[in-house]
Amino acid sequence: MLCESCGKNNATVHYTKIINGSVEEYHICDECAMNGNEIEFDTPFSFHKLLTSLIDTIQEGQMMKEDQNIQCKNCGLTYSKFKQTGKFGCSKCYETFKNNLELLLKGIHGHNEHVGKIPRRSKNIISLKREVESLKEELEKVVAKEEFEKAAFLRDKIKTLKEELDNCKE
Repeated sequence: MLCESCGKNNATVHYTKIINGSVEEYHICDECAMNGNEIEFDTPFSFHKLLTSLIDTIQEGQMMKEDQNIQCKNCGLTYSKFKQTGKFGCSKCYETFKNNLELLLKGIHGHNEHVGKIPRRSKNIISLKREVESLKEELEKVVAKEEFEKAAFLRDKIKTLKEELDNCKE
């Protein structure tokens, strides 16, 4: 599809605007999108403001005042400044704000562990790890119910899977 603005380049930016049920679609190239003349927002829109408002909404009531004053020892960025800008100062900020970020990620995604697609190369290893974790949870439940024969079976299966994992890593 060609750019609707210049008619020369391939359209790589696709923008849909819906106002009161009226749908308008725009298909423009990178160059025309950079110029910014074709796409107009009725109100100024900022992704970092969206991020910072998400931070405030999710962490409301979960954070103490002292959490706001946490400061990165490497670049000096405070957590409250990060909330304002939505940007980190350096790579060490991830470690410094780790506890607060875990709350944020869990609030946005519903969890703080990647559960998306698995690369083909590591599919076997990851599926084995997931199965081991699942069996460990089941083992805890079975032990709590005092079903020791089933617990022994699960224990042995976990041991076998762990050995398989070790062989896969080598």
